[in-house]
Amino acid sequence: MMIGPFPWWIAVIIGLIIFSGYMAFRAIRSEMRLEQEFIEKEGKVYMDRIEEERKHKEETNQSGKGEDEVQSIS
Repeated sequence: MMIGPFPWWIAVIIGLIIFSGYMAFRAIRSEMRLEQEFIEKEGKVYMDRIEEERKHKEETNQSGKGEDEVQSIS
């Protein structure tokens, strides 16, 4: 049996090649999505750590200023 000017099995192979390309595209897209989620998660951890350090520095600076004022008054 022939489909157009070529045998049927060539059409099957071409179809499988197209299907394989589609599945590879889906896998790459899924991998990119997972990688992006990981990057966002790690970025959030990093930003939380920076925020905690900023709050700690503000608390340290505020408590240091209070001690200086007490010492200068006496």
